Amino acid sequence: MEISKKKWTLKDTIVLLRLFIGWHFLYEGVIKLYNPDWTSLGYLASAQGPLQPVFTSLTGNSLLPWVDALNWIALIVVGVTLLLGVFEKVGALVGIGLLSLYYLAHPSFPWLDQVNVEGSYWFVNKNLIELVACIVVIQFPTGHYFGLTRFLNKNNKLTKTKIS
Repeated sequence: MEISKKKWTLKDTIVLLRLFIGWHFLYEGVIKLYNPDWTSLGYLASAQGPLQPVFTSLTGNSLLPWVDALNWIALIVVGVTLLLGVFEKVGALVGIGLLSLYYLAHPSFPWLDQVNVEGSYWFVNKNLIELVACIVVIQFPTGHYFGLTRFLNKNNKLTKTKIS
């Protein structure tokens, strides 16, 4: 009797990538939701680069509560979809949108002072790297391999078999 060892595949790696990105987004969203002192005011007010006026305009008293709520809601939605492996393309697309906004608010251009960011970067920072990882998740969805999509597809196949 032969025992076959399962090799670590590209699918397994992309599942792990999807789970890690999902965890990161979910954690950031939940932390913002449950911290009554959290606000995006500092981040938006210190925005730099060509879109600075757009981001600083979002700091008004009437808009800021909406911006804050939409931010943590979107973070949680991305996290849940990627962790559960359901609607992962939509989740990754929303993640790309968020990460694009985060990057554009504080672009890591060498001619700008790095304000309100971790570290000092030249063009490429962690937001841009995670954005590209979300593109990989869109191109190689793995929910059918490891996720709720797999479970839901099995139930659909069983239902179709019973009906026919």
